[in-house]
Amino acid sequence: MRSQRQQMIMKLVSEKHIDTQESLQAELAKHGFSVTQATVSRDIKELSLIKTASADGSYRYSIPSLKKSRMQDGGSAVLGFISDSVLSVDYAGNTVVVKCHSGMAQAVCAKLDSTGLDNVVGTLAGDDTIFILMRTESDAQRLLKELNSILYSK
Repeated sequence: MRSQRQQMIMKLVSEKHIDTQESLQAELAKHGFSVTQATVSRDIKELSLIKTASADGSYRYSIPSLKKSRMQDGGSAVLGFISDSVLSVDYAGNTVVVKCHSGMAQAVCAKLDSTGLDNVVGTLAGDDTIFILMRTESDAQRLLKELNSILYSK
């Protein structure tokens, strides 16, 4: 039941403008899933959903692009590898800095490159550090949130 509910949440968030837990709970009820707000909150955390700005300036729940790639590939190998190899993520301006275990940066960078992240200008990896140049500072902030959702959802 949980798996079916979470698949429905991913579908709803992809197709509709869901801006609150209450609106997600109402949409789930329309599809036959009667759940509490606490369950919705837990599902949002487990799915690592993030809030992103829409074109009109309002906020809505979104699936991180790294999660989208995992869903399309049908496995979590990329996400598991990243969460096991990355120590921290930060950003300055439009550059995201990923600190990895020694010797892991190039492999992590290659995995990130293979996911087709949105609005990446380029990546550069050394021994334990990756620089990801994003188009804008808001793109860098979004990627930071996505990577942190992976790191802290272990």
